Amino acid sequence: MTELSKGDSIGSTTVTLTRADLVRYAGASGDFNPIHWSESTARSVDLPGVIAHGMLTMGAAVQLVTDWCGDPGAILDYQTRFSAMVPVDEAGGATLTVSGKVGKIDDDAGTVRIDLSVTDAGHGDAKVLTKAQAVVRVSEGTAA
Repeated sequence: MTELSKGDSIGSTTVTLTRADLVRYAGASGDFNPIHWSESTARSVDLPGVIAHGMLTMGAAVQLVTDWCGDPGAILDYQTRFSAMVPVDEAGGATLTVSGKVGKIDDDAGTVRIDLSVTDAGHGDAKVLTKAQAVVRVSEGTAA
């Protein structure tokens, strides 16, 4: 872990979510709440329209960490707070910007904490996840 320093970037990525992605996620997760696929239902409960599942947003964001460390099993803990909805427009979907930085290094435990920033580019760069943090087991030479 000597090559890592607090504040180092692990990279950034853009994630696009479409209505079709929401339907596929609903099928895989069993979460068929109509606010995730029905415009009229979402608006009837005072939402801005169809919104993405929170767990889909959370899962899409941590992919950056998985890509960085190369092993999803190396992620020992992952947590966040949901701070804004992700409206998914029928025509253009939603575009999330995800970036990550090393927030803490624990040499004794052989772990690093990665702090993620997740914003919705289509809605004024609203921060959709706060305190998004993943604890990753890192061995020498694992992270570049």
